Amino acid sequence: MDITVQWVRTSWTKRSRGGEAAVRRNAAPAGFALPPGAPGPGHLHAVRMREEDGFAPHETWEALRPSGLGLRERDGRLRVLPLVPPLYDLPPRRRRPPAVRLLPGQWVRWQLNHRFSSAAGMQDWSYWLDTFNVAYGPVDTGAFRCAPTVLVDECGPVR
Repeated sequence: MDITVQWVRTSWTKRSRGGEAAVRRNAAPAGFALPPGAPGPGHLHAVRMREEDGFAPHETWEALRPSGLGLRERDGRLRVLPLVPPLYDLPPRRRRPPAVRLLPGQWVRWQLNHRFSSAAGMQDWSYWLDTFNVAYGPVDTGAFRCAPTVLVDECGPVR
């Protein structure tokens, strides 16, 4: 069965927590059209948007393994659960939602945010918003620009 994964990461600092920069950041899409020429199974469509670039999208194809996304097919369903190592526990998450089990033809949008500081506290806080768009079965190129079958918002307060 086909599995299509798009990983959208938006990153910023305190400079984009308010004002015009925050408006640009919040206007960034959570899903993009899939470009033609996918390298095949085992890859994901990665889109990165950074404060330094004015949140302009930069697209690449990457290996699926290092994405931190747990995917497992069983009994005609796809189990999806983003992995969150202890280093990324900020903002605090009381209880993680359970994995989503997709039927063929369904897709999930799962959003997580993260907050980081340097170990010595020498740098300002930085923030990430990770959006995983995962489809089980064939999809057209514009699938991730529409409403998902399942939406999981696991974002916490970033203060």
